[in-house]
Amino acid sequence: MTPDAFRRLALALPEAVESAHMNHPDFRVGGKIFATLGYPDEHWGMLKLTPEQQAAVVAKTPQMFQPVKGAWGRQGSTNVHLPSARVGPVRAAMKVAWVNLADSAPRTRRNAR
Repeated sequence: MTPDAFRRLALALPEAVESAHMNHPDFRVGGKIFATLGYPDEHWGMLKLTPEQQAAVVAKTPQMFQPVKGAWGRQGSTNVHLPSARVGPVRAAMKVAWVNLADSAPRTRRNAR
């Protein structure tokens, strides 16, 4: 998967917008980040999952997903190794990350999911 493919998946989700934080692109719903690109380098993306969701994707596809180092990772932030990533699993995990934050964000169109 390329960074552009990751970006397309993120922006295909309802009300998702691209912004930037800490000098790398991020993707938000309702002003909240559900995914980022480029950290720690251009070979990685990140999805904001719960610790339980993270454990499930890492156990199923450890070549694609791994916890972010440190406290963020213990809270569920999950790195996506783009060169190893396949569209189907990343799309599914990204939708979960989006739902996690879309459910808590002010929404005008809840039927978009």
